[in-house]
Amino acid sequence: MLKEHNCIYRNREHISESKDKVVAEVPLSIFINGSHFVTTTLSPQMTKEFVIGFLFTERVITRLDELESLQVADNIATVKLNQPLTVTPKKRSFRGKSNLPLIRSELQLDADAIFDAVNSILNSELHKATGGVHVVGLFDGNGKICVSEDIGRHNALDKVIGFGLTRNIDLETTFVVCTSRISSELVLKCSVANIPVLASRSATTSLAIELAAKTGLCIIGFVRDERMNIYTHTERIVSRLHKNKQ
Repeated sequence: MLKEHNCIYRNREHISESKDKVVAEVPLSIFINGSHFVTTTLSPQMTKEFVIGFLFTERVITRLDELESLQVADNIATVKLNQPLTVTPKKRSFRGKSNLPLIRSELQLDADAIFDAVNSILNSELHKATGGVHVVGLFDGNGKICVSEDIGRHNALDKVIGFGLTRNIDLETTFVVCTSRISSELVLKCSVANIPVLASRSATTSLAIELAAKTGLCIIGFVRDERMNIYTHTERIVSRLHKNKQ
């Protein structure tokens, strides 16, 4: 995950030769049923989980048993489906509001579970060493299921979703925490995966809030210093505290 590179270090008074550890980034081309589907870049770990999560959240597959085989070698992922490919890269995004995925989950969480989960992913050694990766954690009522790190926030989320799918984890009972900004793309991926809560140490966007309100996703931002902002579906977070009017 880390590579050491020569660099020139300088401040206002001094300049010197130095070495710095940087995050690895590699290309990955995905071929489906013999045809090129997409080429992307990612951090070189949990690659199979990434491919599975990506195919699922992009609606290439809706169940894991639709995947006949998956092989990853030499920066190429070779996927064979047990049915014809019906999705093209140009049709992957949700342009309208009529086809938005809807979350079916009764999950409710204590606010302390969110605080604890976010604090736990901040212990990532790679994140602390470089500041160059996004960290995403998948949790349930029993604690941590999986944590992934990647140069791309979307990649890191696909990795934990793929991990959950390959372990037959019921995603409607899970929640996701991350270090990155909550974008509309993260909201859509969680909604497709039927993950009901997404929380971040960072901010969110207006479109993410709009889409989350429609899909049933609870999104939470600025989880830090024992505080948080709950933007949508606040009923999913329970607390013994009284709400103060501003």
